[in-house]
Amino acid sequence: MKLTSTTIALIFAIGALLTSALPVGAYPLDGYEHTGINRLEAFRLAQEGKVRGRKAPVGAMLTMEEVDIRLTDQKDFEIPPENPKFLSQIRNLMGREANRYGVAVLDLTDRDNPRYAGHRGEAMYNPGSIGKILVGLGLFQALADAYPDDPKARYKILRTTQVTADEFILSDHHKIPLWEPGDKRIRYRPLRKGDTANLYTYLDWMFSASSNAAAAMNQRELLLIKRFGRGYPLEPAAIDAFFKETPKGELSDLLSEAMHLPVDRNGMNSEKLRQGGFFTWRGKQKAPGKSSYANARSLMEYLVKMEKGTLVDEFSSRELKRLIYITQRRIRYASSPALRESAVYFKSGSLYKCREEAGFSCGKYKGNVYNMMNSVAIVESPHHDPPLYYMAVVMSNVLRKNSAVEHQTLGTRIHRLIESFHRPEKTAD
Repeated sequence: MKLTSTTIALIFAIGALLTSALPVGAYPLDGYEHTGINRLEAFRLAQEGKVRGRKAPVGAMLTMEEVDIRLTDQKDFEIPPENPKFLSQIRNLMGREANRYGVAVLDLTDRDNPRYAGHRGEAMYNPGSIGKILVGLGLFQALADAYPDDPKARYKILRTTQVTADEFILSDHHKIPLWEPGDKRIRYRPLRKGDTANLYTYLDWMFSASSNAAAAMNQRELLLIKRFGRGYPLEPAAIDAFFKETPKGELSDLLSEAMHLPVDRNGMNSEKLRQGGFFTWRGKQKAPGKSSYANARSLMEYLVKMEKGTLVDEFSSRELKRLIYITQRRIRYASSPALRESAVYFKSGSLYKCREEAGFSCGKYKGNVYNMMNSVAIVESPHHDPPLYYMAVVMSNVLRKNSAVEHQTLGTRIHRLIESFHRPEKTAD
């Protein structure tokens, strides 16, 4: 069955009725009991004024039921051929810096007539923190391998397994949100050794706060699930023994198998989409990895497969989408004011480097040696008539400019272009 704009409007009806102001965090705010992620309850209470915190915009207020994968009825859907006119329009949005971008945009608002454009879609970039979506894929694939016909068992592991931060977190500056029931405010600080939370929370910290330390702990858990299967989770002493006694080369091979094979097994190409190693220097020491890379087309394929429910399976795809649903602070591409009332599913990553240059002042996201910024986003706009539904991948290396602002601006331009294709439906008198 194909969804009409009227059907999509019904799906988003509740989200369209809510109103509010902004703040990256993920997972629907009513998911606290389901996941045990304390941040979700803290942010929900903040909307009621019971905890100090930002008010969330309309697009951040969808429920777990509303946050769903939307192409499950089209398992055979493939990215359509390039639309030449759409490609020209997308290219024009980048102006003179177009050769510094790799962009893919897929408009699914009219499901019967999808529209795709890929500008330098095969150009390779270091994905930065976008590689964390591959950590998520690897972990859900390992759980599915251990319990292939039992999503409930996988859910139980995510919900009940307690993970305690150890030396794998060294080192990371990203702050994570911390809150316990009864607290009147949310605290933020980097992850520390000894911090304990369930596996769902560590996934949330990896995606919502983009914590490299949390990502490294998830990679540690991935190796353990891959090696021990249904014997996971392990006691702390057994975890320590495994990493002390297993040769570094063997750990490196296990990491490669756990991170790279799921990409190929799920119909993508690990030669074009790869997270090569750990996100912390200590993790890299214990299990050396390889280089990381991605292009806009390969990341678009990831998003499409997730929406079809074919990233591992529907349970895994749905949870991965919920984990990148922004319910906290919006940044970079996702911070576009044009997206304020839209639901945004998002991950970004950046890498920049500066050197002395006459007349140039280095700044954050403003490198002159390299200045990479990458964003993946699914945008659902229930307030629009008809409701908009599209995906965008933007990878860039625009030197000497604030790449966060550049992505925000491009996000606005892409959204306005998509809006222009879908004017409000008119009914007969």
